[in-house]
Amino acid sequence: MTHHLPPVAILGAGSMGGAIAQGISRSGQAASVVVTNRTAAKASELEGLTGVTSLALADVPTANADAAASADIVLVGVKPAMVPDVLREIAGSLRPGTIVVSLAAGVTIETFESIVGPEIPVIRSMPNTPAVVGKAVTGLAAGSTATAEHIALVRALFETCGVVIEVPEAQIDALSTVSGSGPAYVFLLVEALTEAARGKGFDEDDARLMAEQTFIGAAALLEATGDDPAELRRRVTSPKGTTERAIGVLQTANLDGLFSQATDAALARARELASGV
Repeated sequence: MTHHLPPVAILGAGSMGGAIAQGISRSGQAASVVVTNRTAAKASELEGLTGVTSLALADVPTANADAAASADIVLVGVKPAMVPDVLREIAGSLRPGTIVVSLAAGVTIETFESIVGPEIPVIRSMPNTPAVVGKAVTGLAAGSTATAEHIALVRALFETCGVVIEVPEAQIDALSTVSGSGPAYVFLLVEALTEAARGKGFDEDDARLMAEQTFIGAAALLEATGDDPAELRRRVTSPKGTTERAIGVLQTANLDGLFSQATDAALARARELASGV
């Protein structure tokens, strides 16, 4: 098999890093993947993945630096507050030209570059939780020395677990309010439709099945057809029919404005977090 990705290291492979490791493993695209976690219990969760070596810092204290030294792409997935310490720990092990990719929300490219130095291209990423099932949306923002070739490699890596959008760093927080937080908005709508079904007299299991599979089916139809969602909505909405009456009620809620307000609120909070509030 031809490997299209060079050796990869994922430092702090929690739920997101672990999902990416699984995506790369499934794709068979990388020559090797080394993942690190603090505990043996966490490391054991990723053992057995094809092409993946899972290390625990408890067993191998130098695991982060060792993994970074062996990789051409290093993903940093530790908690944001731990990022500077981990970068200082691995900086001396990085070969010039190794690409460092941030998975940490709220940590700027400038913070990364100030620690790893000018010979290390940095790319900031913002994946979302459907990465676990290979359906992520990932935003990528290039640092000051990252070239088109660097971005193309990292894009290929994230495409093993979903789709990729390239944006300037100034738009990463805005992207996170749509695709990053977005799964929670969808789950909230599923909860509300389930509750409406219960109110119509359906039991818990049937209410959940109806609501959840309707969302799953609608999303699959949207993906399979590639049609505009407004067009698909029109096809369900017969003139003077029941769906038209229901849509009329939903439109009185000004959903466009509501989602605009919600994403504005998320963006304001992202900026607070970035400034340490």
